[in-house]
Amino acid sequence: MKILVTGAAGFIGMHTVQSLLRRGDSVVGIDNLNDYYEVSLKHARLAVLAGQGNFRFNEMDIADRPAMATLFAEEGFARVIHLAAQAGVRYSLLNPNAYVDSNLVGFVNVLEGCRHSGVQHLVYASSSSVYGGNRQMPFAEHDNVDHPVSLYAATKKANELMAHTYSHLYRLPTTGLRFFTVYGPWGRPDMAPFLFTRAILAGRPIDVFNHGQMQRDFTYVDDIVEAVLRVNDRVPEADPAYTAENPDPATSDAPYRVFNIGNHQPVPLLSFIACIEQRLGRVAEKRMLPMQPGDVAATYADTSALAQWVDFAPSTPLPEGIARFVDWYRHYYKV
Repeated sequence: MKILVTGAAGFIGMHTVQSLLRRGDSVVGIDNLNDYYEVSLKHARLAVLAGQGNFRFNEMDIADRPAMATLFAEEGFARVIHLAAQAGVRYSLLNPNAYVDSNLVGFVNVLEGCRHSGVQHLVYASSSSVYGGNRQMPFAEHDNVDHPVSLYAATKKANELMAHTYSHLYRLPTTGLRFFTVYGPWGRPDMAPFLFTRAILAGRPIDVFNHGQMQRDFTYVDDIVEAVLRVNDRVPEADPAYTAENPDPATSDAPYRVFNIGNHQPVPLLSFIACIEQRLGRVAEKRMLPMQPGDVAATYADTSALAQWVDFAPSTPLPEGIARFVDWYRHYYKV
């Protein structure tokens, strides 16, 4: 099967491409290699992929409408796994236009490419951030998500709405995946595991927001990728149980679905830090700070719908996942 993976030089993108290649798929990867974080890490990920199976990489921006149209017209993809996006809640307060360009303009270019080239199924990355100010735990796909608290979250909610429109109008099967705090080897330098590990090894204090009173549903990257591939292999159809009189946000009378992908085990932030400290054999100096704008106190995924759909739910224990990440970090940076 010929599959397009956008954001192929990214954290989840690299691992997804590896898994697709291992099972024999043909993969075309695209990425604009922007400098949101160190570009050398993106090149290193691509170097890992370069010699594996049937893989081709094109440096390309999904916001480039003519280039994207040409790509879809020439390649004839069977399926698309769309992982490219401007990531990060905090950065969206500083550079909102980057989120409009990548997450809105770029996404409609992907939708148009799928529509006009007969793609069988579009799987795209949404985010747990769409739950915004929701206080009902655990977060379920059936919950209302109309109160985002960051522009990043708003663009991810918009992606779900845009996907539904194309599923409704053009019968394009789409599945959105709400990722919950993904971590693991080759992770992003702006995420907590990376930031904490780097600071502790350098003897610098770590910033602990909301005075440590936070919980996250940390999800190991291998679990994320397993779910992505399983979902990719099951093309959604219209839900016969859907009714317009009592609409369920998670389903539709169009070929459309959204699912949480989380570990279903929220972990207190201080316990998470303790896992890193234990693996490093060092104690962090903690600088307690108030909550940052756009952030939320807790995330917690209900994954029952995902389990029912593809017979899988993430389950990697945090200490095991953190050990793998820390070991990778020390090997990659030689520290």
